[in-house]
Amino acid sequence: MPQFNLSRDKYTDSSKYKGGKVAGQRQKAIAQAEDEETAASDDDHPAETNIQSELIEDREYDSVVSSAMHVTKRMLNVQHVAIIQPFIKWGPRKSPTKPELLLQEAEALVRSLPKWNIELSMKVPVETLDKRQLFGTGKLEELKGIIQARQEAGTPLTCVFISKGTLTFNQKQTLEKEFRLPVMDRYSVVVQILRLHAVSMEAKLQVALAELPYIWSQVKDHEGSAKGSGRIFLSDSQRQMLQLRERKLRNELTNIRSHRELLRNRRRQKNFPVVAVVGYTNAGKTSLIKALTEEQSLQPRDQLFATLDVTAHAGLLPCKLEVLYMDTVGFMADIPTGLIECFVATLEDAMLADVIVHVQDMAHENRSEQRAHVERTLATLMRNGERSFTPDRVINVGNKIDLVPESVALQQEQHSTASEDGKLHLISSQTLHGVHELLVELERRVLRVTGRQRIVIRVPMGGPEMAWLYKNSAVTQTAADPNNAERLLVSVVITEAKLQQFRHSFIRKRG
Repeated sequence: MPQFNLSRDKYTDSSKYKGGKVAGQRQKAIAQAEDEETAASDDDHPAETNIQSELIEDREYDSVVSSAMHVTKRMLNVQHVAIIQPFIKWGPRKSPTKPELLLQEAEALVRSLPKWNIELSMKVPVETLDKRQLFGTGKLEELKGIIQARQEAGTPLTCVFISKGTLTFNQKQTLEKEFRLPVMDRYSVVVQILRLHAVSMEAKLQVALAELPYIWSQVKDHEGSAKGSGRIFLSDSQRQMLQLRERKLRNELTNIRSHRELLRNRRRQKNFPVVAVVGYTNAGKTSLIKALTEEQSLQPRDQLFATLDVTAHAGLLPCKLEVLYMDTVGFMADIPTGLIECFVATLEDAMLADVIVHVQDMAHENRSEQRAHVERTLATLMRNGERSFTPDRVINVGNKIDLVPESVALQQEQHSTASEDGKLHLISSQTLHGVHELLVELERRVLRVTGRQRIVIRVPMGGPEMAWLYKNSAVTQTAADPNNAERLLVSVVITEAKLQQFRHSFIRKRG
């Protein structure tokens, strides 16, 4: 009778073991299966594809969104931008982030758009963000004078970016009248970036849906203002068009959500552990996945919101157990929840993953607040889900350690948490420093969360047991049994359910 002995056999050092080729072959198989399923779905529902195309190419809607958000399909045109970063000086609504860092993030948003040039950048203290004209009368006159002086000196300015989550209709109307330039807020600039980076139909539909809450909020603000405060924002036919568009978009995204659920069920049937990689935008999520999987086709980009579609990438743990890494859309502070909620279908893959890797940019001065923002957002999104945002499912990873000179301080931060689960793992996706240690921790966490165990099983040489184990578990090592030349000692990583199947199929029959 085969013997079961719990033992910890050696894992393969990731610096010596190259799993890229094997992982790439499996990833191609996964991608091919998903593509075939998608193609079959499109063949069965050609009308859905037509509807989706019509929703993206809608001239009547384009005129409305251009008026409300100053968002246009001609996003590659040159823009000359003046950035104004308002910040509250004191009180409970004061941001924990320094004004200088807020301004840096606003500048990074503008630089994410090609041919958008920053001509003027300044931070402005305010008492509140709720005033009709946002700034005090004296400060508004000062800002208007600065913009006019720049224009008279020959600086081309085509728009003003007020780095506030959402401006009310009255705020935007007042500021545009004073500056005599189009005014954009963070919501509209982020939508412009999302439009640029949306490649798949799913991403395009999600961005299209994300635009509607903003338009409706502007309509509501306009209707709530005094009579005669401005032009009629929407005609009755335009309102009906927006309502119909929203219904169609939600229906299409519901279908996509069902398709994603189907793909998740297929992964469950194949028993792949799933690791979601999340983090603040531009923290290095894609770079980390490339380092973990050695998938050379991945091309990370140094841009905000570079990844909009969740993509699956196969990789091997040191014990040769195959896992799927899910790349996800990045988070950003001061973005209204309505914009994030439109990507819930995409984020479901992260929320339902076995393990969550939270990537943090250690070279960023505001990394603590970025980490807190991601944790708050995920906890909110997962509050009523199948799985909660608990520490045992999360691995904190400090990326870009190669860009940080204060190594001593980072080492102290790394070991500041008493629990092993809360430890910050310092790595560099570029130099691969710490990647092997991270793989070891990933293995430990995946095995624990998914109920897998390492055991050594003695099986007959050349029997059906070996084929079964290769199909239903991760075989890490085989060796001849020193006590019986007709037996093999097989080291495997296996779930409890599969182990019971093995016992039922091979041991009890012999008993």
